[in-house]
Amino acid sequence: MKDIRDVAEVMVSVRDADEMVDFLKEILTDNERRDLVIRWELMNRLYDGTPQRAIAADLGISLCRITRGARILKSGGSVMEKLLKKSRGNGE
Repeated sequence: MKDIRDVAEVMVSVRDADEMVDFLKEILTDNERRDLVIRWELMNRLYDGTPQRAIAADLGISLCRITRGARILKSGGSVMEKLLKKSRGNGE
């Protein structure tokens, strides 16, 4: 069985956002794509300092899901933090 690295290598080879959207539509179910979008949104809101309870209410998700994201950002220097900074135009 191959591992996540194989998938990561394929994903980094995609240089076009439209092509990546097509890839994600082909490989993920509707629910998996929805979960991915929610995860990205909750990470953005955590990064912006939105309270966890407000995120849970707005996105209709449990505090447990949010706590995992909060731990990632709290650890400092995570890839997620770097990507969030970059998405705002102030990354490396």
